[in-house]
Amino acid sequence: MKRAHRHGVHSLRAKLTAANVGLLALGIVAATAVSLMAMRHYLLGQIDSELTRTRTSLGSSQLTLRQIDSLSVLGFVRDRLVPESGADRPAPDSVFTAVDVRGKAVALFGVKPTEAQLGLADAVTDPGALTRDSDPHDVTVHGAAYRVTATRLSDGTYILMATSTDALHTGIAKALRLDLAVGTLLLALLACLTLFSVRRRMRPLEDMVETSSAIAEGDLTRRVPSSCHPTQEVEQLRLALNSMLHQVETAYRTRERSAAQLRRFVADASHELRTPLAAIRGYLQLYDQGMLREPEERKRAWDRMNGEVDRMGRLVDELLTLARLDQRPELRLRNVDVCRLARDAAQDLRAQQPGRPVTVEADGSVLVRADESGLRQVLGNLVANVRTHTAQDVPVRIGVRRTDGVVTLSVEDKGRGLGPEDAARVFDRFFRAGGGAGSGLGLAIVQGVVQAHGGDVTVRTAPGEGFEVTVTLPARAQACA
Repeated sequence: MKRAHRHGVHSLRAKLTAANVGLLALGIVAATAVSLMAMRHYLLGQIDSELTRTRTSLGSSQLTLRQIDSLSVLGFVRDRLVPESGADRPAPDSVFTAVDVRGKAVALFGVKPTEAQLGLADAVTDPGALTRDSDPHDVTVHGAAYRVTATRLSDGTYILMATSTDALHTGIAKALRLDLAVGTLLLALLACLTLFSVRRRMRPLEDMVETSSAIAEGDLTRRVPSSCHPTQEVEQLRLALNSMLHQVETAYRTRERSAAQLRRFVADASHELRTPLAAIRGYLQLYDQGMLREPEERKRAWDRMNGEVDRMGRLVDELLTLARLDQRPELRLRNVDVCRLARDAAQDLRAQQPGRPVTVEADGSVLVRADESGLRQVLGNLVANVRTHTAQDVPVRIGVRRTDGVVTLSVEDKGRGLGPEDAARVFDRFFRAGGGAGSGLGLAIVQGVVQAHGGDVTVRTAPGEGFEVTVTLPARAQACA
């Protein structure tokens, strides 16, 4: 899997490099083409301008070929018209020749036409068309390229003037080779720089791949590290991925913790139900074997079985309550007077244990938007916890107060208190400090009901300092005096 990811990263590098190199190659080709075309246009313009000026000066003089010869007006070209000696000599840069009306080359300055002049006369099939056209034309003389124009003298003779463009083409070819060499070097340099840059930019993605692989192998604590020079998009991706990984780890830890709690819950529930079932089964076996002969023994066995059945019923009811709270049931909310509920709970405790000092700090009326049966169950469980785990002469205080939009309900006893380890587990299901009586579900139900109302419940205790449970509820109703 990791190898496949790495191959994907390498392919992306190659694609990015190829794209950059391709774009630069297109740019180099376009720039070279434009520069060479501009160079050719400029040099041809220079050649054409020179030919046009020469043609204009000859055409405006109204001279005949004989006058040109006798006046030696064009004596400056005599050196260029010397016949070539040897076939290996290069083509002349300029060719100047005279042709008659039939297009045949004629002698000029008493010198017979040279091979270049004859070739130029043969290459120009229609001298009259050249005289009518303002721009010179391209012709090929013995394999060499020329630009040619013509003018007509007063006696009908045509003068052909041509300038070689071989130097132009040679210069363009050299410029092209230079551009190709420099372009190739630039492409190679760009490819190397792109590979290095892409490799550095792709490092965060490789870190993400390695982190994902490590997490797939079980290391949920791994996170994508921050790179030295992060880009905005990669940094956003890194932060989003780390946030997702944190949520995945939290969900996994929560699921593991929930599974462990469920296993412990099932084991504790099985243990709690097994004890009354074993007692009931034992008495039934005694009755079946005829060992309960006396009426007093049968009555005692009957009362014990009823007591165990009641215990099982309460345990099942508490388990069903917790199950409903886990499913977040819809609460029947209305305005509830918490002070009245506190006074009712204190009155019930006095009726059950007349010798216990009970203090109620709940003057007037404090209203909250809550489910009344749920709050009564909270108070009932808190009072039952005090009644079960403290002596009958231990003082109890029940207080209600409203501050800053929050209603606080507290139940405090002056008993022995709990140590830090037991205090941390008082809300665990089936937990009983010191192995005391009860199912160990009372405070778990209190926590579930309070959290269903959007509140919170805390415990303050220490050995020898008593035990206080504080319930905090959001006040969604106005307080009444």
